[in-house]
Parts: sequence; structure tokens; C-alpha cells
Amino acid sequence: MSSFRTFEEQQSHFRTSPSFEFFKGVGQITAATLISITTLASSVLAGGLVGLAASFRNLPDVRQLRNFSPAETTYIYDINGKLIADIHGEANREVVALNQISPHLKRAVLATEDSYFYNHQGINPTGVGRALLVNWEAGEVQEGGSTITMQLVKNLFLSKERTITRKVAEAVLAIRLEQVLSKNQILDMYLNQVYWGHNNYGVETAAKYYFNKPAANLNLAESAMMASLLPAPESFSPFINIDLAKQKQQEVLQRMLELKWISQKDYNQALQQKIQLNKNRFSGGLGLPYITNTVAQELARKFGRDALIKGGMRVQTTVDANFQMMAKTTVKRWHRRLAARGLRNNQIALVAIDPRTHFIKALVGGVNEKTSEFNRATQALRQPGSSFKPFVYYTAFASGKYTPNTTVLDTRVSYRDGNRWYTPRNYDSSFMGAIPIRTALSLSRNIPAIKLGKAVGINKVIETCRTLGIMSPMEPVTSLPLGAIGVTPLEMANAYATFANYGWQSPPTLIMRVTDSNGNVLIDNTPRPRLVLDPWASASVIDVMRSVISNGTGKAADIGRPAAGKTGTTSSERDIWFVGTVPQLTTAIWVGRDDNRRLAYGATGGGMVAPIWRDFMRKALKGVPSQNFKRPAEFPRPR
Repeated sequence: MSSFRTFEEQQSHFRTSPSFEFFKGVGQITAATLISITTLASSVLAGGLVGLAASFRNLPDVRQLRNFSPAETTYIYDINGKLIADIHGEANREVVALNQISPHLKRAVLATEDSYFYNHQGINPTGVGRALLVNWEAGEVQEGGSTITMQLVKNLFLSKERTITRKVAEAVLAIRLEQVLSKNQILDMYLNQVYWGHNNYGVETAAKYYFNKPAANLNLAESAMMASLLPAPESFSPFINIDLAKQKQQEVLQRMLELKWISQKDYNQALQQKIQLNKNRFSGGLGLPYITNTVAQELARKFGRDALIKGGMRVQTTVDANFQMMAKTTVKRWHRRLAARGLRNNQIALVAIDPRTHFIKALVGGVNEKTSEFNRATQALRQPGSSFKPFVYYTAFASGKYTPNTTVLDTRVSYRDGNRWYTPRNYDSSFMGAIPIRTALSLSRNIPAIKLGKAVGINKVIETCRTLGIMSPMEPVTSLPLGAIGVTPLEMANAYATFANYGWQSPPTLIMRVTDSNGNVLIDNTPRPRLVLDPWASASVIDVMRSVISNGTGKAADIGRPAAGKTGTTSSERDIWFVGTVPQLTTAIWVGRDDNRRLAYGATGGGMVAPIWRDFMRKALKGVPSQNFKRPAEFPRPR
């Protein structure tokens, strides 16, 4: 049972028995001393701000809160003008009365955001002092000093700039608002206005989105998880990271327990209760959340979230909705096939890029966006295995000392790597002796790649990767040529697309053009390619990778037209890849498990991912004429 039978009893307790348990154990500063100081500061500051209020005559009239005009909706379209999604603020809000919101949720929000809400008059210097003390004891920022009233007026009236003037204006408006509206009205407005993540504003919309129920029916466990979202809704979302969401839920419950707003029994039961998330939160529309979310995140980074949800932008993406749906269907179908072959709990990510423009044509971040919105195509850092080797061979070709026919030795070797000896081996533990580079790459021999990487310099290989847009941390270790780093499928697709365009590169993007509601251009991503790689060396890499498909480890990727690519398999079979290209389309496909466990013994990129690539590319290129790559001889060789 909760310590309060009703929310009204809790409000009464706030007004009569404020708790100062926050101040225990503070070295030489006693709780009594701190209470005296903060009480005095509260009186002085409150009185001063009331006096200042008269001089802030140009501040917004808080009575405007009752007369809002709806913000404009942002629309996202595919490359052909088909509507993919709309993103909005006011239109995506269902206002409910305070008595239609679960008392559990009201307590949880107050516990985390403003536990003295019913005691202060808009500002709470005592709360500021308490926040400083809590942060000092913890050695990190755990609590802020703004009241709910201050947060409300800041979100509705003020800019996001961090200045003393704005903070004073925020405090003055908070005092004014407390004179105009009751505490319950302010809490009502706050809960209906605040952002809860995934473009959900207001408790009712958020409760239905996360738990498929109205806000009135939220239990304590759900309420604590909802309240924990407020500091960083997307980061703490259970749809993005359920483990982090549960951790934040526990922090809210712990805070409520400390305040004695719930009992130990309530706390224990809430922690043990299984959270039932809404599996049907997507309805209607084209169902392209991996595209929509990626575009929305980029626009929010560039223009801010307010501009995204209220600015009425018109966004033309680079994807064809039908093409994206075809990629999504391919991923789902092969997920089932691989599971039937023993690859349980597999995830698949796919990225397709036009190498001539570096426009992203399809982006699938997982097998089911309804159960997981984590975008493995853009966010998952996974080891590329042997699909990393083309970066080593490009570096060698660009040095001017090697060609596809240069002989390399596939023989036993050991290197001193720090305090240990490193002895690389090939996948089949055999040695082939002296072989051409073409053979070494087509058969994915490990030892020649490492020898060549050491010969040209591991740091030079890292420079190549940086030029290609791979920004993951890299150490110049001997095993780097075998893909001992984390990369995303988007990074791999972008890098291979640069090879396919003979060294010419534009930034990869999902956004072609953005205008405001009046037609003014905000973003124009017309390709402006730059030559970042040596054309001869790039064409040579493509030429050698054609051998991977014609008579190497990627035979299962043969699509009956000129194509180049590379398989990738990590030594523990946790990550398997195929990245390949034709002149008009580059596609990277990764298969692995979210828990990073072994997929299955014997799982390889050539055996299990190359067929997915072949299936996708045949469909994607239907009706597209076959085209040959340029030969290395068409470009001057570097000296």
C-alpha cells in the first residue's frame, strides 16, 4: 500500500510537512544550518523577484497559455513525392484533465522533477540549494534546481539560451503564473505539454504509445518508467534500450521510496512487475520508421527539436518507398530462412547507396521495427571481418608499389604486438605460398592481408579508412587488416560506394532537399562530389573484388552481371557480412545477434549473407541495364 491513500492527501502533506532528509551527512555543515541559510535565501530571493516582477513589463503575458495556436506539421516524402510520415507537436497531443491521470504518474513526476511543488510559489531556492548539495555529495549532476512551474514557462515562452537574464525572466514568469493558475492547473498543463519521446507530447499520447493504455490506468511500475523519460526521452526510451530504461525506472522508484510516497512493498512489487510495452504503436502510413527516425534525428541535430515539430518543414528524402519496402521484405524473409538453418535470434541490417550520388536508397535497421527501433544500420558497431581487407589493398595500390598481380607470400609469420607475439592464421589453417594479390583477396587469405598491411603501414590503412568516412576508434595493431574494429553497415556501404565511383565521394545522406512551409530552401543536398581516393587504385580494388564473386568466397553473390564485392566473417562467427556493388548500386548487408553471441558454427558471409545480397540486388536492379565497371587501365597509375 502507498503511504498516501489519495493524491489529495499527498498534496496536504506537501504543504504541512516538507522533508529535509536530503541534507543528512554533510560534513561540517549541519542540516539545521543549511535549512536556516536556504530559508533565508528563499525569503530574500523570493521577495527580490517579486519586486523585480514589476520591472519585467515586456515579458509575455502568461494568460496567453489559454490561447495557443497549433504549430505547423513537418512532412517527410520519398524521392517521388509520396508521403512517408508527418511530424508534429500540437496535433499529436490529447489533453486530459488532471483527475484522468494516474496518481502514480503524478507522484513519480513530482518526485523526480519537483518534490516541493506544492510548497513553493514558483521558485524554490531551497530546492536549488538541495540540488547543489545532492550533486556535491554524488560527485556528479543528479538533480536540477528548476521547478515544474519554471520548466513550463521556459518551454512555452523562453529561448533555450543559458543566460542569467533568461533565468531571471523564467523565475519572474513562474511567480506570475503561480498568481494566475492554481497548483493543480499548472501540473495539469505541464503533464499535457511536456515531451515524452518519439514525437509524443502529453501524458495521454505517451501512455498509449508506450503501454497501449490511457494515462489514468498506468500502474506504479509504468508510471516510474514514464517519469524517468523526461530528462532524455529518446535516450531512456524502453524501445531504444530496455536495460537503461529499467535502470532509470528503479532510480525513480528509489526517489519515491526516499520521500516515503510509496512503501517498501510498493517498491519491490513495481521492480518485479514485467513491463508490457505496446507492440502495435505503429499504425497507418507507410510503416518506414527506420527512415523517418533517421531523418528526424538529423533534422533535430541541425535545426533543433522545436523546429522539427513546429516548423512546418517539407522534407524530400532519397529513398523510393517501394524500394524500401522491397528491402524490408527481403530482410524479413531471410531472417526466417536463416533461423530455419540454425541462426537463432539473428538480426539483419541492410544499406543500399547509389555510388554516383551517395544517396541512400534503402536503409533497414533490423528485422522488425515494431519490436525494436534500434537502428543497426546506423548505430550498431560490429566487426567487419574480411570485408575490411579492401581498405588494406587499396592502400597498397595507392602507394604505387603494388598491382593486382603482385605476388605476396601466404606463409607462416609471427609479429611482436606489444607484450605478446601474434601469429595470424588463415580460415582453413593452411598456407598457399606465393600467390598474386588477386588470389589472396578473392580467397580471403588472412596472412597476405596482414603482411601487406605491415608493409604499407597500419597507420596508412587507418588514413584510408578515415578518408572513406569510417570514424570508429582504431588502434594500429597488427590484426587491424582482419577487421578488428567496430563499423556500421552505413559506413561500409559508403566506403565501397566510393570505390565504385573511382574515388569520387559525396556525404551519404537520406535527405535530398528541405524547405520551410513558404518554399524557402533550408537544405539542398545536390551531390557535390570530391575526389578523395586515387582513381586507378579504386578501380583496381573493384577489379580484384570482381574475382571474389567470379571464383572466390563470394560465388553465391553472382547476379549475372558485372559486380564486385567482399565477404566478411569474424573468427568467432558473431558477425557475417557481404558488401558488394555494381556501378549503379552499392549494398552492405550484416547479420549478427544483438547479444553478440556466436550465430552458429560454420556461419560465413559467403555462405549465408552473399545469397541475401544476390536476392536483394536482383530485385533492386530489375529493369536497370547491365553496366561494366571502368578498367584500371583507363586511369593513370600512381607513382
